[in-house]
Amino acid sequence: MKKIIFSTLFIAMLPQFVQAAPKNIIYMIGDGMGPAYLAAYRYYQDDPSTKAVESTIYDQLWVGVASTYPDDDTIVTDSAAGATALATHTKSYNGAISVNHQHQPLTTMLEIAKAKGMHTAIVATSQINHATPASFMAHNESRKNYNDIANDYVDNKIAGKFVADVMFGGGTQYFIRKDRNLVNEFKQAGFHYADSWQGLSQLNKLPALALLAPVGLPSALDNPVVDPLKTMTEKALQLLTPSKEGFVLMVEGSQIDWCGHANDIACAMAEMDDFAKAIATAKAYVDSHPDTILVVTADHETGGLSLGAEGDYAWNTKVIKGVKHSAPEISRLLLQSSETDLSQTWTKATNIALTSAELASLTSAQQQVKSAIGTTLPTNMDNLTTVQENAIKTLNAVVKQHINHYSRTGWTSGAHTAIDVPVLSWGQQRLDFAGFQDNTDIARKLIGYLESK
Repeated sequence: MKKIIFSTLFIAMLPQFVQAAPKNIIYMIGDGMGPAYLAAYRYYQDDPSTKAVESTIYDQLWVGVASTYPDDDTIVTDSAAGATALATHTKSYNGAISVNHQHQPLTTMLEIAKAKGMHTAIVATSQINHATPASFMAHNESRKNYNDIANDYVDNKIAGKFVADVMFGGGTQYFIRKDRNLVNEFKQAGFHYADSWQGLSQLNKLPALALLAPVGLPSALDNPVVDPLKTMTEKALQLLTPSKEGFVLMVEGSQIDWCGHANDIACAMAEMDDFAKAIATAKAYVDSHPDTILVVTADHETGGLSLGAEGDYAWNTKVIKGVKHSAPEISRLLLQSSETDLSQTWTKATNIALTSAELASLTSAQQQVKSAIGTTLPTNMDNLTTVQENAIKTLNAVVKQHINHYSRTGWTSGAHTAIDVPVLSWGQQRLDFAGFQDNTDIARKLIGYLESK
């Protein structure tokens, strides 16, 4: 009797050995999303009319944490090395796109799935050849080789087939170039193509490609399209659902990281909200398709986010909710404003009342930019002089300084940190991802499901 009880408990602790591998995998990566971002979103979403702080979709699915260090001596990973680990279960150096130190290709999860005859997809709010999606699709010694990575999306095939059947995000400037029009090559290969949100909604067959911006999409806070990541995730699942062979879908909340780099808390919370809604969409899919596993994690943490700053025991979410745009967009609005209308423009954009000294600092920064570049931010920010760059950075910094001050938001870095990241999961195998693990362990378990097919 004791032996039977022991065996039952032992088997219950090892669900991966007693349950069939899931047919479908939904893998969601919040780029830069450290644990403080999940806590921040919980308080940001809290209903002030109730005493308790309500849990979020993140809290409901949170089962573990993961380390993120790369295969070098830095301890702090970049997105390329982090995504390579999450896509291949092998660590590499910062900047590597699914290659090892000798620049030899590392087989990715999507390539394994494609070799098994499954359908595959990537969705991102960055350009689709950015570091994270690229690490599932391509192989390159440097994440900066955007054109070569885009080429790989056509040239890198598995048994003559494209690695992905669905690709949604930004990046037209890398896929439609003078030297090569990759979009035409996709079309010739049978891909249905969209370059607008209306076109995306009309896609109804695989394979499908949607490039919805020249580079990354507008931030969720500035995007006229409501919940862009949720919208793309819904469409991807709609297209993948008829798959009899099963599918692997990778969804990246790319710009959580970009907002973290910018130390822009209102921007970050808007991205977290869109990512939360995309996760809720994926969870609902798992609930109606129990042969699917959902795993959510991050490649690293960005910015060293702190809820509370300046020695004050407070974090003011009301301030953050009142900010209507990202810092760059607020700067653009301020540049178009006259000095006499500056205060009104600021208040309309942020709902924050500044002191006379704070308004003076904002006016000074605005005048520096106007002196350097005029009243309109250039559309191409790559060809600015050092003076112009510094002037814009000064204005953006002053904007964020006031928002962070009044919300009591702290940041320790404008780059990545080495803090462990959350691991969330949903489905029959969710406890396979419970507790502490390395980022390579997450990929190893998911790839194990695929290889067992």
